[in-house]
Amino acid sequence: MRLHSGYEERRPRLDMISLMDVMFLILVFFVYSIFSMAVHRGIKVNLPSINGLPERGDPIVVSVTAENLLYLDKRPLPMDALIPAAVAMWKQTRRPVVISADREAKLGVGIELLGKLKNDGIERVVFQVKGSQ
Repeated sequence: MRLHSGYEERRPRLDMISLMDVMFLILVFFVYSIFSMAVHRGIKVNLPSINGLPERGDPIVVSVTAENLLYLDKRPLPMDALIPAAVAMWKQTRRPVVISADREAKLGVGIELLGKLKNDGIERVVFQVKGSQ
């Protein structure tokens, strides 16, 4: 006598739940990988450490090196040419302006730069800092 359970007649099938789990894990891996690849587009400077709020958007970066040289988005410029160029970029895009100054740079250069940018009409100028560890 042969028992019939119905299991013998079932066709093979592909279980979609495990495939969806694998695809979700791959998606999570790529999302975390993208967040870890933050790119700094300015000049390499030794930033002061302090707790600060992150700036949103793609800022216009004005860098001050330890030798007090000025750069506008990696282009070296003297103060007389940098201020009008930064103001023109800001008027076109309305992106925030970030001053990225080395901790060895003279304080007077940073304050003068901040004052001139504010006096020429830029509403949002901030100093970039490195979060404290």
